[in-house]
Amino acid sequence: MTDTTVPEPAVTLAQHRRLTWALVLLSLAQLMVVLDSTIANIALPFIGADLDIEQANLSWIVTGYALTFGGFLLLGGRLADLYGRRRVFMIGVLLFAAASLVGGTAQSEFVLLGARGLQGLGAAMASPAALALITTTFPAGKERNRAFAVFASMAGVGAAIGLVLGGWLTGLDAPLGVAGWRYTFLIVIPIGLAAAFFAPRLFEESERHTGQLDVPGAITGTAGLLAIVYGLTRAGDGRYGWGDQWTLTSLVGGVALLGVFLLIESRVEHPLLPFRILLSKNRAVAFAVMMIAPAAMFAMFFFLSLTVQLVVGYSPLKTGFAFLPFSVAMIISATTASKLISRVDPRFLSGVGTLLSAAALYGFHRMTVPEDGASILATLPTSLGGQGVPLGTDISYWTQVLPFVVLMAFGMGLNFVPLTLVALHRLRREDSGIGSGVLNTMQQVGGALGLATLSTVALHFSQNRADELAPGVAQAASAAGLDQSMRPEEFQQLVGQLSGLGAFTEGATMAFFVGSLMMIGASALVWLFLDVKHEELATDGPESVQVP
Repeated sequence: MTDTTVPEPAVTLAQHRRLTWALVLLSLAQLMVVLDSTIANIALPFIGADLDIEQANLSWIVTGYALTFGGFLLLGGRLADLYGRRRVFMIGVLLFAAASLVGGTAQSEFVLLGARGLQGLGAAMASPAALALITTTFPAGKERNRAFAVFASMAGVGAAIGLVLGGWLTGLDAPLGVAGWRYTFLIVIPIGLAAAFFAPRLFEESERHTGQLDVPGAITGTAGLLAIVYGLTRAGDGRYGWGDQWTLTSLVGGVALLGVFLLIESRVEHPLLPFRILLSKNRAVAFAVMMIAPAAMFAMFFFLSLTVQLVVGYSPLKTGFAFLPFSVAMIISATTASKLISRVDPRFLSGVGTLLSAAALYGFHRMTVPEDGASILATLPTSLGGQGVPLGTDISYWTQVLPFVVLMAFGMGLNFVPLTLVALHRLRREDSGIGSGVLNTMQQVGGALGLATLSTVALHFSQNRADELAPGVAQAASAAGLDQSMRPEEFQQLVGQLSGLGAFTEGATMAFFVGSLMMIGASALVWLFLDVKHEELATDGPESVQVP
């Protein structure tokens, strides 16, 4: 095999230092954005208690951010192209910091959820602008590969660090008289302010392109994505399901709005989503796989964090540290991928990465717990006749969790770096912002859609298994005399809770299994259709085929 070496632009020592600081700034901004996707997860019970938020509404603290982030990404990318990437980046991080201050000082559910929505809007402006700044600031070749590797690794690193920080901050005993969970919002404010302050000193403003903002497209596209994600999220809620009127209305309405969006985009002079960026087969494959992969990663963080807390019995902080190896492995994997991409075609790196991720999810799928009534009853505290023993005491972190967490990190690193390069390679300069927005939209919306779908899978299997376990749990509880010491309705409620706990692992492991199948499908797309060569990624310039 002949290795073709493509000359790279010479970079002076001063330029290298400036590029390094620019990369540090953009990476911290991306870390801030991704961090907020998970940092509040562990704090949810404490937030609910402090602000008197019903259990059913707590999930909106997480999904509200994801919905606005994913829904406004295309608009954020287009704003960066039309009005300047540095300017939009600075506005985005400042809006994010301001919303974080509001969220950290919120005294009501309404204010907190509004702040989460504004955080999502700020992230939707900052993230695609940051990615576009990498494309226009770093020269093609070694420097850009390094930048994309670090930037891509922030997706996994930020999520894992968010869990650790969330567990630690939530456990703090009200330092300075402020509840620990509030620091999960306040901690990102200095990052946003620093990013806005140093951006003019590290980046030149991109040229502003002529054209109008496609407001009808922005409204219909964003509303369509929001409706579909909301519908899938509602479908995964056991109180509603797929047959619920508002679930169906949201899903059908979302699809209809996206149809109108596509019609608008095909007719306006300056579309929000130029179809020309989708005409490249390799870029289309990269977008598709980058929509599937985050769904698998979201599923791992969501279901595994719940499993180790509810089933294995980990504390919030210990749960966060359980994911720390993911961050280390992700950095190693992304760095390795950035070095290999100059010698190995993206098909092989991403193909192997998707298969490693599929294997990791299948490994999580193999976890089992005792399902007999006596073992489930033993999870009760001693005051209620149990032993206070977690149901998953036989699940070993070192053999059943850690190896697959590390395997998932290596798979994601090998996948994210080459596909990010492919997705943004040879875009027109005026399209780099919207191209970055599409890529980020695929990741955020794909993660939200995938998690909603896998939650529905988990709910289906866990509810069926809970119905099967209930008679055995009731028999064991009756044998322990609990039916004599409780009112009938209290006894039935206890049986239902214990059966749900016993069945939780069944639902989570089936979600892992379906996620594994999704990654195998993504791998098939890569092996069959991704044919860009590594030599091409070291060259710059727009695609030769221009579509008006």
